[in-house]
Amino acid sequence: MRLTVLVAALSIVLPTAAVAGPASDAVKFFYVPAVKFEADEQYRDRFTEPVTKLFDLNDQATKKNPDQVACIDFDPGLDAQDFDQKTVSKTLKLSEKRDGDNAEVTASFSLFSEGDDSKREMVWSLTKIDGKWKISDIASKTSDWKLSALECMAGQTPE
Repeated sequence: MRLTVLVAALSIVLPTAAVAGPASDAVKFFYVPAVKFEADEQYRDRFTEPVTKLFDLNDQATKKNPDQVACIDFDPGLDAQDFDQKTVSKTLKLSEKRDGDNAEVTASFSLFSEGDDSKREMVWSLTKIDGKWKISDIASKTSDWKLSALECMAGQTPE
């Protein structure tokens, strides 16, 4: 009887005692229950370089020219500007590959319920720092770009 109670108690306590969940939990956060804009300042602690440098340049460009579109004019995690939250939530599939303190999470989903061009495959690169998964890059397999490779000229006016 005591052993059963102990096992039941540990099964409740242990999951919350974990320092960090799988890397895919760090990615899932940006899709459900609501899509979140990665470049938003409130999420910066979830990222690391080189992406944080791009976010900083994006902030500088926005402050210098508030009436113009800055460097990041789309949602990097979606590879789009428009989407249907119900469809993204319903179709989201995450797969994770880990190699020590590095991980790659592939997010596959559809932006809308119809249309082949709404399918997306995003690859998130993560590094475990101080026991927490931090995102170091996002790449679109669908459109063949990498967030860290985007150029952002803070302080320059687009032509």
